[in-house]
Parts: sequence; C-alpha cells; structure tokens
Amino acid sequence: MKGAETIYGLHAVRIMLERHPERVHALRIAERRDDPRVRAIEDLARRHERPVQRVDATALKQLLGDVVHQGIAAEITPLAPWGEDELLGALQSATAPLLLALDGVQDPHNLGACLRSADACGALAVVVPKDRAAQLTPTVRKVAAGAAETTPVVAVTNLVRTLRLLKEAGLWVVGADATAERAADAVDLKGPVVLVLGAEGAGLRHLTRQNCDFLARLPQLGAVESLNVSVAAGMLLYEAARQRGRWQREE
Repeated sequence: MKGAETIYGLHAVRIMLERHPERVHALRIAERRDDPRVRAIEDLARRHERPVQRVDATALKQLLGDVVHQGIAAEITPLAPWGEDELLGALQSATAPLLLALDGVQDPHNLGACLRSADACGALAVVVPKDRAAQLTPTVRKVAAGAAETTPVVAVTNLVRTLRLLKEAGLWVVGADATAERAADAVDLKGPVVLVLGAEGAGLRHLTRQNCDFLARLPQLGAVESLNVSVAAGMLLYEAARQRGRWQREE
C-alpha cells in the first residue's frame, strides 16, 4: 500500500492495535508463534477486523531483513509527518508545551528510546535535523514501542533556525551540558520549554549551545564522564514532568 510503513515486535504491534486500529492494514505472524502474547494480539486484530496472515519465518526475514522481529509485523499508515508549520500551529493551542530536540543523534536505538520517554512525559513532539541524524525507521519504531505513532517527529532543515522560531513563539530553550553551572532541578522547566540534547559523545554543537537560554546538567556521583543521550533525555523529561506535577497521584 502506497505510503504504508511496516512495524514489528510484539509491543509495538500491540500498542498500535490498541490505540490506532484503524491505521493497521494487515498483520503477518510467524506460523510457529502460538504463545499467549501472540494469540492475544491476533485476537485483538480480529476484533478490530484487521486481516491476519500466518507466514513462515523466511517470508518475515525477506520482508524485514535481519532484525529481531519476534515473529510479528504489521503494515500501518504512519503518523502524518510534521514540519515547522505543523509544529508552530500545534503550539498555539498547547498550554506550557514541552518539546524535545536532538542535535544530531545518529543512533536509531537512542532516537527510539527518546521517543518512548517523550511520550511517557507528555512531550508535544521531538525535533530532529533532516541531515546527519537518525530518522524514523522500522528499528526506531520498534524501540519506541508505539511512541512513534503517538508523538510526532519533526524533521527540520536547520535546527538552530527552528530553535529561534520556537523562542519567538515563547518557548525557553534549555540545553543539556555536563559542565553547566546549574543542575536540572534548579532550572524552571514548568513553562513552555524545549529541551535540547547533543549527539552521542560530541554533545551540543557550538551554534546550538549559543542559542540556548539556559544550560542544565544532570548531577552524577560516578566516575563515568557522560550519560547515554537517551538516558539523559529521559532524566530531563522526567524532571520537567515532576516540576509540572504530572506524577502527583489523583485523589
């Protein structure tokens, strides 16, 4: 089907069927998979009248390549891509929006993990550069475990330009930097904020750093110099959510 994407993995496929069954066109399940988790997904698909096909392992490998697909794949209509216009439009109706921007993160597993944390913390979108950075792929979708279908990824031509547009729209730009004077919990993250993290190892580029309103660090007690970017993103997102009171238990 034109414009369709293929996702794989038990969790990603199940989440898609639970949240957006209308966007699932067909399922392919390995013939030998007959455990409770697969049967539950198959039952869910049939309840939503989504076609299910049992195929051999060779067919799945030909479809997906050499990946850990867990014996299941689904053809879906992906979440419509956002550009700068869609992002700026969404900001107009958002209250204290929280965004995540990744400055050249190239590892698809890190992008997928960042998407998962962004979804869990209520981020409006994840912004990435179009060039020299990871983009949405089946691997990213699997690692994201369904978050790629609920949290838009905004691929932009020039990240610094986009950060400036976000500042003009009223957002504060907070960059993650291990050498920053202020710890993350000392920076106000309750208002409209975009959190910016740099690439694995390299950190924020100089021009990106210059366009941050604040820099924040994550306190560390160990000897390791820096955290994995997806871990750092998750910690900063959860700190923002904590400050916003999103983890308070409802009475």
